[in-house]
Amino acid sequence: MSVIVNYLTDSRDVVQAALDDQTFIASVGAIADAITASLRDGGKLLTIGNGGSAGDAQHIAGEFVSRLNFDRAPLPAIALTTDTSVITAIGNDYGYESVFKRQVLALGRPGDVLMAISTSGRSPSVLQAMDAARENGLTVVAFTGLSGGDMPARSDLVLHAPSNATPLIQQIHITAAHIVCGIVEAALFPRPEA
Repeated sequence: MSVIVNYLTDSRDVVQAALDDQTFIASVGAIADAITASLRDGGKLLTIGNGGSAGDAQHIAGEFVSRLNFDRAPLPAIALTTDTSVITAIGNDYGYESVFKRQVLALGRPGDVLMAISTSGRSPSVLQAMDAARENGLTVVAFTGLSGGDMPARSDLVLHAPSNATPLIQQIHITAAHIVCGIVEAALFPRPEA
């Protein structure tokens, strides 16, 4: 039982730390504004990550394409973690570090947003994609942990989860992404009752 209580306590504490961090809150708002502006101007959201962060990238893209809080038109978002033929071809021909970079070069356009997710901030495949995105006029948003690793220098906007523990960082990432998606859909599809 103590393992359960300890984890739930840690979970509560990291959410409280995010709630108390004005920089964190401002970052969530700025990220939502950047994505809203891109989508309003005909851009799209590209999401990337490895392992659990790949699952988060897919989850986030799904919320934009389908819906989060209410029925509305779909929003253009693509998780670059899902096409096994593309990923394995790039991995085989160019090395795993290029699996997202090549897709960003193929699919990204100036004005799009790349949401790069890495709890450590040191994933080579994510960092290479961020560099390619910046060089090609995409807005780069980083979701990372407390230190940020090498991501902040490659980003336009950074969301630092207030933790060094991977599971807790991931928990904050998906919570923040839900908030971002909710803000974006409310901005693009205002409802009279809201």
